[in-house]
Amino acid sequence: MHSITLLGRPGCHLCDDAREVIARVAGELGVPWEEVDIDSSAELREKYGEMIPVTLVDGTQHDFWRVSEDRLRAALA
Repeated sequence: MHSITLLGRPGCHLCDDAREVIARVAGELGVPWEEVDIDSSAELREKYGEMIPVTLVDGTQHDFWRVSEDRLRAALA
């Protein structure tokens, strides 16, 4: 079973866009997903602060800045 994690922060318009794509794809495919605020961890903020939103599939970085719906679907197939 795959899982998706969205790393972002409140007030990020690109994060809002990514959330919509992830919620749609995950809902259609029955894949669980979670959202993590990078400001909750100094390590996440340091590693991903300039790249948000970051999408992880099964814990591995998949996309950043924008989420490609086609690429996400392919990764979950």
